[in-house]
Amino acid sequence: MLTSSSLSRRRVTLTDYRGGVLLDTYVRPTQPVCDYRTAETGLQPHHLAEAPVFIDVQGRVASIIKDKILVGYALWEFLSVMGLSHPAIKTRDTALFMSFRRTLGGKPNAIIPLPTLVKHFMRRDIGQNGDVPVERARAALDLFRSCEQTWEGIIATGAWPCALPPAEYRQCFT
Repeated sequence: MLTSSSLSRRRVTLTDYRGGVLLDTYVRPTQPVCDYRTAETGLQPHHLAEAPVFIDVQGRVASIIKDKILVGYALWEFLSVMGLSHPAIKTRDTALFMSFRRTLGGKPNAIIPLPTLVKHFMRRDIGQNGDVPVERARAALDLFRSCEQTWEGIIATGAWPCALPPAEYRQCFT
C-alpha cells in the first residue's frame, strides 16, 4: 500500500504503509513560475531549479504505484496532475469514504476537507506549518488505517464503501 500527496506539479510525495517516504521530490516547472506562494508552501526558486523534469517524476510515480493499493485524499487530483490512471479497485480514497461522511453528517457528494477529517477522527491538527505534503500523506494513511478492517470488509462483500469521484476525473480510474 502506498499513500500519495500531490497538490500540483511542483512537488510529489509517496509514502509506504507505515508512512516511510518512498518519494518526495520537487518537480522542475515547464513554464515560468509567477508566484511561489512561499508563505503557504515554503517553496523558493532554488527548490525547483535543480529538480527533475515532470516526465521523469511521472515515470517514477507510475513505476512505484503499479500493482499497489493507493491510499490518499482526493486521489483523482493526484492522478490527474500526474497524468496517470489507476485501477479503482486498488484505491482507498479518504475523501470519498462514506462512513466518514455519514459520521460527520455530510451530504453524500460533499467533500470534507482533510484537516476536518483528521481533527474529528484522529484528534489532531494538520497544516499548522503550511502545506506539508508528507504530513498530508501520513494523515490520509492514518485515517485509512483507523478503519481499514471495516473498509476492506465492505469490499470483501462485493460492495464499494466510497462515493464516486467527480465525473470529470473518471479517466483517472481504470
